[in-house]
Amino acid sequence: MPTEEDLGPRLSGRLTFGLKRAFLELEALHQDRLAPYGIEARDMAVLLLLDSREPESQQQAARRLAVDRTTMVSLIDGLEAKGLVTRRPDTADRRRNVVELTDAGRATLTEALRASDEAEAELLAALDATEAAQFRDMLRRIALRP
Repeated sequence: MPTEEDLGPRLSGRLTFGLKRAFLELEALHQDRLAPYGIEARDMAVLLLLDSREPESQQQAARRLAVDRTTMVSLIDGLEAKGLVTRRPDTADRRRNVVELTDAGRATLTEALRASDEAEAELLAALDATEAAQFRDMLRRIALRP
């Protein structure tokens, strides 16, 4: 891993550089930790969203996660092929399908969350507990700003 001396303070101090490096590291950690469960970080995001809401359509889920419809269809297709989600007609509107977690999806999500927590802890190991909580809060505020 490069040091500030290798990169210089002008590059190492840039927000774009720091966020990108942290993201790539977290993605690699998640890839390693989630592989035993047959999912990736994006899959886990879909599972988390579906687990925390009433059954909703692919389109609603795509909007909430800010991904295009084609990408969401691909993600749901993959999760359905693994038996982690199921589509069914909406009882209120038979023209649309809703997506929900299966029992296997809930079990996988439980295990994947533990693995994700380990990945995040490893990424944030250089911070103490208070700093890690502040960092998470600041990122949340930036990501969810109106």
